Amino acid sequence: MGQRYAGEVLERWIRGVIRWRVLVIAGWVAILLLGALSVAKLPALLTTSLSVPGTSSAQANQVLKHDFAENVEGSYTVVLPETSPTKSELATLNAEFRAAARSVPTARVIPIASTEGVLYGTVTTTLDLAQASAHTTRLRQALARAGLTTAVVTGAPALQHDITPVLTTDLHRGEVLAVLLALVVLALVLGLSWSMLVPLVVAGCTMAGALSIIYALAHHFLMVLYIPNLVELIGLGLAIDYSLLIVHRYEQEIARDVSGPTDAIVATMASAGRTVLFSGLAVTLGLSVLFLIPVPFVRSLGFAGLVVPLVSLASALTLQPVLLSLLGRRGVRSAVAPFGARRGPKAGLWSRLAHVVTRRPRSIALVATVVLLVAASALAWFQLTPGSLSAIPQNSQAAKGLAMLRDRGGPGILTPTQIVIDAGGPHKAVDKAVSAASLRLAIKLTQDPEVFLVAISAYAPYVADADRYRQIIVIGRDDFGAEASQHLVERIRQHDVASARFPSGVRVSVGGAPAQGVDFLNRVYGNFVWIILIILLLAYLVLLRAFRSLLLATMAVLLNLLSIAATYGLLVVVFRFGVGADTLGLYRVSQIEGWVPVFLFAMLFGLSMDYEVFFVTRMREAWDHGADTTGAIIEGMTHTGRVVSAAALIMIGALLGLILGRVAGLQELGVGLALGVLVDATIVRGLLMPSLMAMAGRWNWWLPPSLARLIGVKPSPLGLPGRGDASDLVSSATCSNVSSLHVEDTTESAQASGRPSD
Repeated sequence: MGQRYAGEVLERWIRGVIRWRVLVIAGWVAILLLGALSVAKLPALLTTSLSVPGTSSAQANQVLKHDFAENVEGSYTVVLPETSPTKSELATLNAEFRAAARSVPTARVIPIASTEGVLYGTVTTTLDLAQASAHTTRLRQALARAGLTTAVVTGAPALQHDITPVLTTDLHRGEVLAVLLALVVLALVLGLSWSMLVPLVVAGCTMAGALSIIYALAHHFLMVLYIPNLVELIGLGLAIDYSLLIVHRYEQEIARDVSGPTDAIVATMASAGRTVLFSGLAVTLGLSVLFLIPVPFVRSLGFAGLVVPLVSLASALTLQPVLLSLLGRRGVRSAVAPFGARRGPKAGLWSRLAHVVTRRPRSIALVATVVLLVAASALAWFQLTPGSLSAIPQNSQAAKGLAMLRDRGGPGILTPTQIVIDAGGPHKAVDKAVSAASLRLAIKLTQDPEVFLVAISAYAPYVADADRYRQIIVIGRDDFGAEASQHLVERIRQHDVASARFPSGVRVSVGGAPAQGVDFLNRVYGNFVWIILIILLLAYLVLLRAFRSLLLATMAVLLNLLSIAATYGLLVVVFRFGVGADTLGLYRVSQIEGWVPVFLFAMLFGLSMDYEVFFVTRMREAWDHGADTTGAIIEGMTHTGRVVSAAALIMIGALLGLILGRVAGLQELGVGLALGVLVDATIVRGLLMPSLMAMAGRWNWWLPPSLARLIGVKPSPLGLPGRGDASDLVSSATCSNVSSLHVEDTTESAQASGRPSD
């Protein structure tokens, strides 16, 4: 009864939306305009900050900012090509430097000095990263006016400033590629008709709505600079996929329905629409894992990830039915028939594949499993980094300045580790015992092979706030995100500070970019296993309700994990081992950026459940209508495989904007998602899943009555095909005049729409 009531509610909703379609269209036009305004204003609110509140690095960085006037994320580094100025020339340079720095609000200057053959000075501010980034151009112009025409501005704010237009250019290029490829695929699947434009319109409105929400959230929460690229490109692929499934089903309904377009739309939304609803909830569930990670950077990705499927669902339940009603019958008439339409689905590739898989399930399952495990074995070389200053576009001024520092002074000179010593009160930082312990710590650090330089003093700028705080600056030999730098931070915290024997009451915290990076990774992955277990449990419950099967829900979760593990391994193969990297113009890196695997897991888990729902609900329906297991598998793959293949191809096309971009983290995410979609839609759903189902036989469809009552669905006894559903199918035949033999992708949609099951 609950399912039938839900179906009636959905039908009333769809008919109401169609009746008030003028208001629906007006609302989405307003959302489009709002989205256009949001796109223009959003970049100014975004950041690349890796700050992790409540950690040792956050405490140290707070002291550095307020008491030493050294803001880790709000400081510019100005590099000069001159290497050996005289004393008077250096004084002139610093005078010009101070004059230029006054152009930046709250600026404080650390004078230009020569270190290891390179001249550089620092302009530190109290601004956060996004605010400081906005003043980069002003500082560069002020330096030129002051006579420092050869000065190169780098540092975190300048890097963010210079990378923003790169991201915008990459995004526009990616959107053009994605739309062109989507048009080709839509034409092949739907034919040359007006209906092929519907998914693009829905996708455009979805992206506009998502960006409008992100813009509103960005005023209250930290939002990552990469979000527009993720929302627009991933949102484009996801929205087109959902819309394609609905339009494809509508064309089938309108071809055999005689009662009119409105009834065909209701039937479409009762089947394919409900599948999209389950799929959208599955993606949302996968991405909800990001909210359980107490790191602002990752949570902002969670906001972006959740907004896209939720707005996609909103457009699917409102705009999509309206557009279909405007199409009517004429809108789906194709000037050129869809690819393979004349042969019919039973003569297609997926039908032939289904017959092969069901004939030799054991052999195919074994081969597919071995392939996935071999791919996953590359995880043995999987390493993480909080970020990289080397894998960035090299033609910007900030990157050139960074290269000058790295080449002459070493990779760690721009991002030192800063040890903050809180002596507990005024003048205690220069106390004899504290000074002796600080010196012991500095000497210990100079003996570390990873340490390039240690700076310590009992005077400013190494002592601050009435001599309460003092700092030790440690410059490493490697990039701040390198594994060696991470190990150095851990050694300092776990061993070196303790061996220095500071007096009781003295607190020592380790800050700077390397320590911040370590805390970022620790917070992100500290409880990740438990978070995965929670999300697997929730996903299992959703799939249990969608499939009405204990075994299929279990199989789906396990196959998703295997698919994601294989994708992680392939990510190592591409970026660390370089397979295909040069061909695609990708960076060669030994470490994957720390946020990528988390977002990749959440997104791929959702997309994997998407494809699982598309396939299995059609198979489940065939079983409920009397097919045996082999027939159900063949039916599901034959009628759903073509659409799933098209959806996967469109998603991969949308990801090209990330893959062909110039930012390492987005490249890694794009390649990971593309490989994950490819692996899941072919090896897992095309071979492994149906072969395992073929071996399981009737056990695929079993759901005991006690568990069925608990999750609110009808039971599925272990019996003959269709057994246990006949009464429901017969009773549903009296509910409506809307008729159709097949239901696209949900087992209860015949009852929900009230159509006879024949």
